[in-house]
Amino acid sequence: MRFVSPLVAAALTFAAGLVLFSALGRDPLAAFHAFFVQPIDDWNGVAELALKAAPLMLCAIGLAIGFRAGVWNIGAEGQLAVGAIAAGWLAVGFHGAGSALLLPAMVAAGALGGMAWAAIPAFLKTRFNANEILTSLMLVYVAALLLSWVVHGPLRDPQGFNFPQSKEFHDAALYPLLLEGTRLNAGVFVAAAVVAAGWWFMERSFGGYTMRVAGLADAAARYAGFSARRTVWVGMLAGGAAAGLAGVGEVAGPIGQLLPSVSPGYGFAAIIVAFVGRLHAGGIVLASLLMSLLYLGGESAQMTLDLPSAITGLFQGMLLFFLLAADVFISYRLRIAAPARAPREAAA
Repeated sequence: MRFVSPLVAAALTFAAGLVLFSALGRDPLAAFHAFFVQPIDDWNGVAELALKAAPLMLCAIGLAIGFRAGVWNIGAEGQLAVGAIAAGWLAVGFHGAGSALLLPAMVAAGALGGMAWAAIPAFLKTRFNANEILTSLMLVYVAALLLSWVVHGPLRDPQGFNFPQSKEFHDAALYPLLLEGTRLNAGVFVAAAVVAAGWWFMERSFGGYTMRVAGLADAAARYAGFSARRTVWVGMLAGGAAAGLAGVGEVAGPIGQLLPSVSPGYGFAAIIVAFVGRLHAGGIVLASLLMSLLYLGGESAQMTLDLPSAITGLFQGMLLFFLLAADVFISYRLRIAAPARAPREAAA
């Protein structure tokens, strides 16, 4: 049932969406078509679906490695931004160089940038026992300010009419397109490779086994001699590297430059993706496609149904709510019990 419950949650989300559209005075069937069918009714829509799913599955697979071990990295959004900054700095610094090594160097820089940002809460956790949930989350806002400073300051395009943005990247700093007439690029192959590597690590390696043991039974992991510090570092750095690669995919892909915001919230949405996918690589791929469809459906609903942009977050929240509700029924047997009688009534 743990693997069936995400399907139940998705079905309940769709059903709740029909009720919501009716309450908003929209034709439910027409709204359902505009939200869930129209965004992918042609090849361009399918390409956009895969394009938005790539950063989600990258962030989610990295987070899942830590989540399995009870290492709660909530800062993938900030690690994505720092990865984008590291890659963008190389792209701007070597603008026009045209070297075949530039893009691989950007990929490596993005992964290292994300790891460096994730290393801060890892160090604070292992050295001072600071809560990694709070430290990684607070660093998201520091990363956002760092990105804003970069595009307003050292990397701002001098020919950009004072807009906060970098130069548009040279072709050598961009992922090659896969489908003519669409924005789909080779970043999806990077995402697929990282997901495959994450599956192998979690399911087939001894390191992944130690992470699972630490998450399921911390006392057993300590008794077996598994290092708690190593678990924290591996969990945080894996999430940071994957999120950094997602940042590279955005600036070297559909955006093509550094902007004050390079993500519509992929790092936070990936937390939902990881749990809907049951922290399993295959489930994460399917959940990322579903979450990508919610992003596209939200954009379509804004244009077609004149609904606010918050509709995307509403559907994401409903999906997580129904999943957690299903987990309650899986983990606990609920009974209707008579209210306990007061002591005086029991004595009588």
